Amino acid sequence: MGKLIEIGGSDGNLVAQLGLMGNRHGLIAGATGTGKTVTLQVLAEGFARAGTPVFVTDVKGDLSGLGAAGKPHSEVTRRIDAMPGCEFQHRGYAIMFWDIFAKDGHPVRTTISEFGPLLLGNLLQLNDTQTGVLYAAFAVADDEGMLLLDLKDLRAMLNWVATNAKELRANYGNISSASVGAIQRRLLVLEQQGAEQFFGEPALSIDDLIRQDFSGNGVISVLQSATLLRESPRLYAAFLMWLLSELFEELPEVGDLEVPKFVMFFDEAHLLFKGMPKPLLEKIEQVVRLVRSKGVGVYFVTQSPLDLPESVLGQLGLKIQHGLRAFTPRDQKTIRAIIAGFRNDENLDLLSTITQLGVGEALVSSLDASGAPTSVTKTLIKAPESQIGPIEPAEMQKILKRSPLKGKYDNDLDRESAYEMLQKRAEKAAQKALEQKEAEPAARSRPAGRQRQSVAEAMFKSAARSIGRSLGSKLVRGILGSLLK
Repeated sequence: MGKLIEIGGSDGNLVAQLGLMGNRHGLIAGATGTGKTVTLQVLAEGFARAGTPVFVTDVKGDLSGLGAAGKPHSEVTRRIDAMPGCEFQHRGYAIMFWDIFAKDGHPVRTTISEFGPLLLGNLLQLNDTQTGVLYAAFAVADDEGMLLLDLKDLRAMLNWVATNAKELRANYGNISSASVGAIQRRLLVLEQQGAEQFFGEPALSIDDLIRQDFSGNGVISVLQSATLLRESPRLYAAFLMWLLSELFEELPEVGDLEVPKFVMFFDEAHLLFKGMPKPLLEKIEQVVRLVRSKGVGVYFVTQSPLDLPESVLGQLGLKIQHGLRAFTPRDQKTIRAIIAGFRNDENLDLLSTITQLGVGEALVSSLDASGAPTSVTKTLIKAPESQIGPIEPAEMQKILKRSPLKGKYDNDLDRESAYEMLQKRAEKAAQKALEQKEAEPAARSRPAGRQRQSVAEAMFKSAARSIGRSLGSKLVRGILGSLLK
């Protein structure tokens, strides 16, 4: 029998999620203002108490309150009184803050190579032809032993393959300059949205998310997502997909554990699958299905279960459905589809109940010890032990200063990668071109009329073009302008 994670109560009966089944994934759904964030908070606390590290996305800025003890409140008291059998004490939990923009948390980075062309193509919204060119650039970089760490590496590699497209065509297919230009423009837009800070080193180590405190409780990692979601929702979704796939790649098979090894909560989950091409969707569905064997639980938070693909929805063991509103025939059709997914042994009038649920109330179905879904129950979600709402900025800074990861990710690294390697190639080509020019007989003169550029000039210009806009400009000004004039 695994540890029980208390969710709430109803008529004196506690509703709990079996810790052993925590890696069977879950769903928290409901209309705006029905209590989804508090439910997320309660579950995150429960897993942390069971020793499971937790990752949450804070899209509203409310979840920093997990780090501080809750305060007496009439609603909290009402929920405590409604379920006297629930263990409860006001307390804060060990948390760490993360921020892709490196403002209110430890910087979150990964490299272009680790992110891969499939996710990057989706992030850039490339068509099939452009995605093929992106794959070719990654393949050339791999074959040439060039690391793609940041955006300038990718830009340099794209320009290099465009310049050498004729020579590369036999092995990598057609690489059109128009497709390369389109990708470069999308990269500029991505950079303006702040992605330049996301791609680079030191890259995030998965082990730094899977931590326990000195008491054996799981540490809760909070990704500051409000600004990210507002300025670049596609980057938000792509990062979460990358994180999920990285966990699948790096973590070992663990079989059945008493509690999950790691649990993730993805808020605004509808963004994860919106506009996703079929090949990527199939890959993500596979990862969601198989990552359970690594001891990882994934919990999606969204307004409607229908925001998720059926193949993902069918894998969710815990379902917490907050209230929905049926204002239109389409709303009613959606609600009927949702309640059809519940096991209803008590023959509850779910259609009426789901539209009349108050704040903090939910229809809950979890898994029993055998892994079978339990009958749906109307439940009052228990009160969180930590603070509801954000903590003060000064308190957040104290938590950051006390973090065991302080300083680990603060400073960018810029080791030799594709950009620098192509720069060296260009410099060697320029030097060779200069030597060839100097070796030409001084007395030789060109025929009158339009003069052809020398071999040296042609080789240099080709090399300069191959390493990107900023580097090319620097070489033309610094070398061509002074040595070859």
